[in-house]
Amino acid sequence: MSTVPEGGLSADEAVRAMLLFMPRVAARLKRTPVPERLRSANLAPRHLSMLSFLLFDGPMPVNQLAARLEVAPTTVSLMVSDLSRQGVVERREDPADRRRTIVTITEEPETRAAIEGWLANGAAAWRSALAPLAPEERALFVRTVEAYEQGAAGPARAGDYRSTGIDM
Repeated sequence: MSTVPEGGLSADEAVRAMLLFMPRVAARLKRTPVPERLRSANLAPRHLSMLSFLLFDGPMPVNQLAARLEVAPTTVSLMVSDLSRQGVVERREDPADRRRTIVTITEEPETRAAIEGWLANGAAAWRSALAPLAPEERALFVRTVEAYEQGAAGPARAGDYRSTGIDM
């Protein structure tokens, strides 16, 4: 059930609502347990992103993964090496170009099921939240979250919230 009024929100009301809401979202995500099979892998958020790309988009070369994750290919190579040793992902030679390495989620059933199950709840929640929206609205939402993520990464100064007129 949404607490957002049907008539909409001013920009300041929306900022206030999101500042109050986002910590709850972050706390809920942090409480999502890592499946037993994956606990020893010490997975970080970047691993989750890599596994999501591989699960949803299928096997891909290291350079393509690096581009999607917006990190250097050497970073992805290190991640893949680590997860490969732990049996989470597999590296295969590209039959079309033997110099390229293709990365895929392991075919080992227990590990693959653990990865799919771990990502399933978030995927189902997003699917449910986004389903009522028109394609253009979904695109706007994704662009908005991207802009927030980019803006939140920048330096903030104490008192910046005051310039918005928000009464904290």
